[in-house]
Order: sequence, then structure tokens, then C-alpha cells
Amino acid sequence: MEKRLVQRKEYLSRLAVWKGKPVIKVVTGVRRCGKSTLFYLYMDALRENGVDDNNILSLNLEDMGNKALLTAEALHEAIEGRLSKKGMNYIFIDEVQQCRDFERAIDSLHLKDNVDLYITGSNATLLSGDLATLLSGRYIEIEMLPLSFHEYLEFTSQTDAESEQQSNSALFADYMRFGSFPFVSALQKDRAVVDEYLDGLYNAVIVKDIVTRERVRDIGILEDVVKFLCSSIGSPISTKKVSDTLNSAGRKISVNTVEQYIRALTDSFIFYKADRFDIKGRQHLKTQNKYYIVDSGLRNMLLATSSPDTGHMLENIVYLELIRRGNKVNIGKVGDKEVDFVAESTTDGRGYYQVAATVLDESTLNRELESLMKINDHFPKYLLTLDEIGKDTYHNGIKQMNVVDWLLSRVSTNA
Repeated sequence: MEKRLVQRKEYLSRLAVWKGKPVIKVVTGVRRCGKSTLFYLYMDALRENGVDDNNILSLNLEDMGNKALLTAEALHEAIEGRLSKKGMNYIFIDEVQQCRDFERAIDSLHLKDNVDLYITGSNATLLSGDLATLLSGRYIEIEMLPLSFHEYLEFTSQTDAESEQQSNSALFADYMRFGSFPFVSALQKDRAVVDEYLDGLYNAVIVKDIVTRERVRDIGILEDVVKFLCSSIGSPISTKKVSDTLNSAGRKISVNTVEQYIRALTDSFIFYKADRFDIKGRQHLKTQNKYYIVDSGLRNMLLATSSPDTGHMLENIVYLELIRRGNKVNIGKVGDKEVDFVAESTTDGRGYYQVAATVLDESTLNRELESLMKINDHFPKYLLTLDEIGKDTYHNGIKQMNVVDWLLSRVSTNA
């Protein structure tokens, strides 16, 4: 059977909005989250809308066949020599950071009226150096994540006939256990096979994106930091706490080195940092941040567990979904209580989210609601759990939803 691709509709629509506009489209995200596939899908859409193949050029700079293009001059010359003189040229460059001084080539190509430029990168430093300086105000960034649960259902229904017989709850358990990288979703649900693939992906990120760039001498120490963050999902941490914990275990590492490694891990989109936000004081706090991993399957592989910490991994999945829906996401502080997420977007405003595996026990329900009830404003408040409940369940204005239903709601964040 011919393999079908998930039509990453949200990302495709965001690219389409900027089609032909004089800005560079920069797609960022962890390795193998689907950036290259997104370009293939978008190029197909261009062809379906009448764009000639001669006006579409795609280059992957991690392909050894393109090793001669890894200087700015060579890359620019190769592209310029293939530009069609008729109509707009759509140029797609994967992993552009592999090209030395790529910023100069991109800047020059961007100056041409007949070039619409799309690039990808697997490290956030792509937009923090010379490119950002050269092209300030002339690019837009689209941050890409692995499959949402909605996309995962679409993917597994294409590749696994048994999935059509499973409930959404059962498939969500698989989603939590094996993760959401597109290729993993196409594999048979074999823990050993999945772990082998994820281990290769992890090592590619560590070696290509961190060890070489940061000149890491002891990979073991870096991996200790990774595992500490994995085991601390949903818990506030500081770099000093990481350093103190590893030092007490006989692994010597300074606070500065911990900061360097965590920055590199977030730059490579393996982890995401959520700052704390004082809701009443309306200000960001500088201490006790939380970190969330890009994929639950990756965490399970790194911690060698097949039984995810359900509560914290639910929190992780909700955090990523809120980002997918275009939000800035912080941890909320209200008095001496904490709200899991304060989500804000330019289109939907603010929403508050509390996440728990179950609140069937009345004392647990009251504890989870307590922090939300301390917030005195008009913005919507949600309690997301795995409990099977009615569609319209409210507690003093706080809407309780099944997290699977919420993930599949396909509505704006605060609807």
C-alpha cells in the first residue's frame, strides 16, 4: 500500500498566508518533526495551483549530494543559475545552517523580486545571530512540533487497520507511550523498535546540534542533565538545584555549565522552558521555571520506562498543544498557589488551565480547583482530566473537560 502523509493543515495554511509575500519563511523545530515533509506537501499544493516545476527548487543541505553547496557563494551561485525568468521562483532549503555563512546567500536571494524563499533549521540559534541582524523585520518564523493527537489519529488510521477499531482513549494511551514523531507513528507498536529509532534521533540531536557546537567534553554529564530534566517534568527547578543534585551523586558540574547545557537543549527544541507568571502582580518571575520535553516517547526511552508518569505527561502534552494553538504559555502563580498554565494569544486572549489525571476523589477535585478559584478576572478557566464526564461540566464557572476531547476539539484555545 502506498504510504500517505498527514496533511499538516495548520502549518500548510500558515505557509499559504505568506505565499508570495516579501518575507522569508523560516520553519524551525526538532529534527524529524516533519519540516521536510511539510515542504513536500506545500510544493505539491503549489503544483496543484498551477506553479510549473521549473519554478520550484528544493535543496536539503544535509544530503551528501549537496556537499558542494555548503558555502554562501556556492549555494547562491547554484540557486541563481537555476532561477526561471518567467514568474515567481519558490526556493526551499532544508537545514540551511549547514551552509557556512548562509546568511549572506539568503540575504542576497531575498533581494530578488522573483524569489519566494522558504528555509528550515533544527536549532533556535538560526534566528539569533547574523540572520536576525541582516533580516530584521523581513522574516517570519513558524515553530513546528511533532504530531498533535488529532494528526496522530489521522496518521494511524492510514497506517494501521486495527486503529479504526480502537477507542480514542486507547489510542491516546499509545500516543503517550510511544510519542508523536511522524515516523514513530507509522511503526508497529513495538517498544524495542520505537526505542531504537528514538535513540538514533536523540543521538543525532546530541551529537550534531549540541556536542559539536558547545564543545562538550563529557557527554555523560550532558546526558545526566537531560535525564534530570526528563524526571522533573512538571516540577519547578533551578540550575543550582540541577548542579547540586548531580554533584551529590558524584557528577561534578558547575551552575554555569548546567545553564549552558539547558540552553543548548532548548535551542535544539528537545526541551521547552515555561516561565512563572504572577497573575495578580502581572509580572514574570525569574526563578523556579519548568521544562517540558518535545515528545513523551522520547522521555520514556530516556528514562527506560513503559509506564509514563500520567499526571506530569498529561501536563506536558497540554503544554505542547497550547503552543501549537499559537499561545505564549507560562506557569501561573496566584498567592501561594499555582496554576499549571496561563495561555495567551493575540487572537484568543488569555485562558487558565489546570491538568490532572483524575479528580474523581472530592478532595483532589477541590485541590485542583482551589488555585483557579483564586483568580478574579473574566478570562476562561479549564480543568483537564482523563475522567469520562459530560460535555458541559462546570464548577463555579470553571469548565471541566476530558483531555482527549479537548485535544480533538479543533477550536480556538479559549473557546
